[in-house]
Amino acid sequence: MIPQSFIQDLLARTDIVDLIGQYVPLKKSGANFFACCPFHDEKSASFSVSPSKQFYHCFGCGAHGSAIGFLMQYSGLGFAEAVEQIAGQAGLQVPDDGRSRAGGQQRHEPALTDMLATAAAHFRARLRDSQRAVDYLKGRGLTGRIAQRYGIGYAPAGWQTLAEAFPDYQDPRLLEAGLVIENDQGRRYDRFRDRIMFPIHDPRGNVIGFGGRIIDKGEPKYMNSPETPVFEKGRELYGLLQARDAIRNHGVAVVVEGYMDVISLAQFGVDNAVATLGTATTPNHVQRLLRTAERVVFCFDGDAAGRRAAWRALDATLEHLRDDRNVGFLFLPAEHDPDSFVRAEGAQAFIDRAASATPLATLLEEQLAEDIDFETAEGRARYAHSARPLVTRIAAPLLRLQVLKRIAERSGLSQAELEQSYGLDEPAREPTGKTTAVAPRRSRPVARQRRAARPPEDTLLRMVLLHPRLVSRIRSDGIPSASEAGRALLALIDADGLGELPTRGGIGALLEYFRDTPHEQTLREIAASTDENLFEESALEALFSDTLHKLHEIALVAEFTALQASLNSGGRLSPEQLKRYGELLRERQAGSGRHKQQDS
Repeated sequence: MIPQSFIQDLLARTDIVDLIGQYVPLKKSGANFFACCPFHDEKSASFSVSPSKQFYHCFGCGAHGSAIGFLMQYSGLGFAEAVEQIAGQAGLQVPDDGRSRAGGQQRHEPALTDMLATAAAHFRARLRDSQRAVDYLKGRGLTGRIAQRYGIGYAPAGWQTLAEAFPDYQDPRLLEAGLVIENDQGRRYDRFRDRIMFPIHDPRGNVIGFGGRIIDKGEPKYMNSPETPVFEKGRELYGLLQARDAIRNHGVAVVVEGYMDVISLAQFGVDNAVATLGTATTPNHVQRLLRTAERVVFCFDGDAAGRRAAWRALDATLEHLRDDRNVGFLFLPAEHDPDSFVRAEGAQAFIDRAASATPLATLLEEQLAEDIDFETAEGRARYAHSARPLVTRIAAPLLRLQVLKRIAERSGLSQAELEQSYGLDEPAREPTGKTTAVAPRRSRPVARQRRAARPPEDTLLRMVLLHPRLVSRIRSDGIPSASEAGRALLALIDADGLGELPTRGGIGALLEYFRDTPHEQTLREIAASTDENLFEESALEALFSDTLHKLHEIALVAEFTALQASLNSGGRLSPEQLKRYGELLRERQAGSGRHKQQDS
């Protein structure tokens, strides 16, 4: 199976206009490109390609989809073949999807995670056999309890010690799982040798990879599993499985840079820490953390490298910020990392520093103000100019407003002047009124007139398709599961909660994520009937909040009606249900009173 992350990356790198333009002569009209549809005979151009949505749609025959879908429909290719052809044009290698093995055999083989779990058990057993490895862990202050909690093991120094765990050392899955390396002569040897082994788990508890630390001197000091069909470094966080309950209890997640940092902090009672896997913080990391924690603290060394890493983490965070979440940055003294600091200063000192971590907005302003001469107009202009690409990406509307005010003050501008220069006060767009054959279809005035009649879950789904960042702010309770749009919304919320929702590649990437699922047809139909200018940017936030409020009210009415129906039919309510019925009744009466006051 081709990893979803690869498909997302591929679609993000592929311009659907360039791809379709290789097969169909496209002509720009307004924001989109048009042509006569290649899938049915027509004389007028009703085939539309949207660069912003990365989506094509024919208003004549209804054909629509992503870049992959177009190639499948136009060239008659299968999904994998279409992916391979587009990847070849982008200069990418498609990860092995296992199609080289017979289908029947593949279905009956154990999953890669089973093999990785077997390897993890082997490494744990070898740790018990190696006094040298045990002494190393004891020297780092680790107890057996912590080693057991994190499943720490040891990979012996031999070249093929995994043969003890896997009698068929030539099994191709060992290579696919990243457990062995094969040289040019076809000879195999263990990837991890003479290393302390840290198993990496997915949110479901499956072992999906390993990190290995060398015991003595040598390079590389740390080694990770390669990317495999089940392991992608940019998506996973070490220790999240073990820290999940503590993060929920404390409401705080601490992000550090190394396995031993996580282990040492846990040893001293700071059990809400996780680590990135040898990569910079990614948007996927941020999404997953903000779903779990109310506050995320990134911990870095206080040197220049630590500052650069913090800035990269800040950059990855901006588009996923929420006003009900908090992000901070903790910089340790230059001579310390989290491991050494907690040993020298203790757990409480670390917790106190994390509690007083630099807020994201403060760090943003401090970094932007470096080397700025605020005494000159040129310096203030440079400050405001450099802030624009960052401030405009802040997804949390209230936080963005606060930062805008601060930037405006320091720049010597009014907030309105700054917003105007940033293009944040654009007036509502009017229909173009062009009289080309395709203009009426593109502006779709009828769709705008009907918008008020749509169910709120339908409107919300259209917002999310055009602005996927909004999905992280939607709670699943209150979304009706009786409608197809509601069920599709719930599926989007679930995918976002797992950190799997595509954040790049437009609507096309979302559709490919839900290919061959019960929600595919609903999402395709909604996407095809949603004009990309349906929601004015200036009114989006207000409409989003209003739609959520409507859904909340509908859910409350349904709950009240069900309880009232039970009473009217002579049914008995539990004490909890009676209490809830009273709360809903008072809320309805209060709401009715407010409406009467407004009417008068």
